[in-house]
Amino acid sequence: MLTNIIRRNRPRSEMTFLEHIDDLRISVIRVVIVFGIGMLAALVFYKETPWLLGLPLEWAKYPERSPIAFALSDPDPGLVSMGELKEFTFMGVWKVLMYAAFGVGVAVASPVFLYETARFVGPALTEREKRGLIPFCLAALVLFIAGATLAFVWLSPMSIQIWQHFAAGMKMEVTWQASDYYSFVVMMSLLTGLTFQFPLALIVLMWLELVRPKTLLKSWRGMLVGIMVLVALITPIAEPLSLIVMTSVLFGFYIAAVFIGMYIVRRKRLARGDKPNPEDDDLPDDDDEGDTVEVDADRPRRPSSGDTTSSDPASKASGGEAKSTPPPADGDLSSLD
Repeated sequence: MLTNIIRRNRPRSEMTFLEHIDDLRISVIRVVIVFGIGMLAALVFYKETPWLLGLPLEWAKYPERSPIAFALSDPDPGLVSMGELKEFTFMGVWKVLMYAAFGVGVAVASPVFLYETARFVGPALTEREKRGLIPFCLAALVLFIAGATLAFVWLSPMSIQIWQHFAAGMKMEVTWQASDYYSFVVMMSLLTGLTFQFPLALIVLMWLELVRPKTLLKSWRGMLVGIMVLVALITPIAEPLSLIVMTSVLFGFYIAAVFIGMYIVRRKRLARGDKPNPEDDDLPDDDDEGDTVEVDADRPRRPSSGDTTSSDPASKASGGEAKSTPPPADGDLSSLD
């Protein structure tokens, strides 16, 4: 069992269906092991991890120490004078440790997850698709890190400042609970990082030809509203500035994903010998129409029931009128000849 987890004895192209299922199980075990190592490291260095996750609160108190001080406003005096984070129960301390360990575990295991996913689906792809798989995984990792960094450096400190501003306006003294703060920072960073993956999901749907690029482009109004609702859900306050900036960034990703999907789908269809645009499949083929016309032109014409003109030469000689034969008389057997 341990040998199979470390290395595989057979190439995946020679595996049976049950062996593929077992290989998937091994890939999941690998990701879980790396995730557990990240959590264990966070628990061992439990003194350093809370310091790292406490940076958004420090940047909210002292914006001049932030790497993006220009994007943060002046803090409320109550926020500056606030002391250390407090926790009132033993389980609250355990929650803080678990939230910190969970965030570190996800950050460490995400590259391994992408690698195992690419390795598992790799044999089902062509050589050209395999070459595009590496940039795709790198783009997924970069977008996740970019989204998590944006939430950690800007969205979290700004949300803390806005919360404190509302509390001061309502004449309320806020006691920050440590478990609530750490859960907020971790989940905010993870959700924003996952949200930044949605343009890659659109590209995959277009590559599989489940969605047409021009259909997505025509639906930009509905997509804009959906992105705005999504941003309002992942940001705790959804104040106007963060809502506008996040919506603009994600909508820009959406437009870029549509045009990249157009290029990828066009190359895929041309390599397959199909029409370059998926929308052309709905149009009738010109060659088929020409063949239909020729068949109709060569087909002999049948006289209709109301056509009084006969093709008999005798009828044409008599002026084109058909001759009528009177019924035989009773007892006449000439009609039987």
